Amino acid sequence: MKWASSVVSTANLGEAVARAAAAVRTSLGGETADLCLVFVSPHFKEAYERIPALVQEHLPARVLAGCSAGGVIGGGVEVENQPALALVAARLPDVRVQAIFTDTQGLPDDDAPPAVWRSWLGLREGADPHFVVLADPFTSAVDPLLTGLDYAFPGTAKIGGLASGGRQRGENALFEGGRVHRAGTVLVALSGNIEVDTIVAQGCRPIGRPLTITRCENNVLLEVDGQAPLRYLAELVEQAPEEDRRLMRTSLFLGIQADDLEVGEPPPEYLMRNLVGIDYARGILAVSAPLRTGQVVHFHLRDKEASSGDLNALLGRYRARAADASPRGALLFSCVGRGRVLYGEANHDTRVFAEHLGAVPLGGFFCNGEIGPVSRATHIHGYTSAFGLFRPAGKD
Repeated sequence: MKWASSVVSTANLGEAVARAAAAVRTSLGGETADLCLVFVSPHFKEAYERIPALVQEHLPARVLAGCSAGGVIGGGVEVENQPALALVAARLPDVRVQAIFTDTQGLPDDDAPPAVWRSWLGLREGADPHFVVLADPFTSAVDPLLTGLDYAFPGTAKIGGLASGGRQRGENALFEGGRVHRAGTVLVALSGNIEVDTIVAQGCRPIGRPLTITRCENNVLLEVDGQAPLRYLAELVEQAPEEDRRLMRTSLFLGIQADDLEVGEPPPEYLMRNLVGIDYARGILAVSAPLRTGQVVHFHLRDKEASSGDLNALLGRYRARAADASPRGALLFSCVGRGRVLYGEANHDTRVFAEHLGAVPLGGFFCNGEIGPVSRATHIHGYTSAFGLFRPAGKD
């Protein structure tokens, strides 16, 4: 198994493809790629229809997929707000690779048996693939798709992101083989001699204490531990240092415990969700997720120090855990709200990745939502960096 990635920033699309493809071909030793992923900035939106053929001309691959991107990542470098194209390619011996397009309409039931999902996706019988998911945020039913994939293929990874660069329906592009789609979802299914490890860095730190929801309606948080949530937050503000008070005005999130824990299990993982509404008169909050009574929640803050610390901790733990099974390549799906916007500098997440994992080829893009697992389920995230790390399942 061999991976390579490259990024080129130039306003000339032909030059970008040619240079990126040449770098990848050199890294692959001239061998034909089994998979090629292309991510391209919206500066080339008038040429989206040309991109699959242009990439295949310079870098023939058995399977091609990709999407438009507000920023692109290749060769361990992040390029934001500039015309740029990134290519990721891999030689994958003994791996079945398949690109699948779906408009996500007429999905099987969430609890349909695996055979139904395999048939609907056009997968061979018995295949339990890992998935790279690239979806248009304006037209795709991503949540039910992920729920169904988790149910049908519980032991496999689902990692990816929502296409970016466009501001409304029809402005993004998804690439699948020689086709360009302006809506829907492209899945890359990978089965056989391949394992995919995932890391989801949500970049938040907890404040206060864990709370239990004692009253709620749909996504509206009415009461925690017997009191209105804004009353609890007011008490928290009084005790908080000045920096935390500042962040509570702009960067406050609600972490929802991902699983009901059994005695003796490790500390909980929280799924970070935005606050989308506040009723000061009633002291209540609306959250960008359904809630239920009895759930454990914990308020969190996000800043660049918390985000950097979280990423370093997760990559450090992965490196220690995977010392004998190093990844051969990696994909990074990072929020358009990270990068320079969050850190005030370029290449933060790619630099931290290299510090922990060395020269593993890394590519990807800045997303309108990141896809990856928290605890036992796959979710769409925001302000997150989600990594997929690829290695052989057995001998290479």
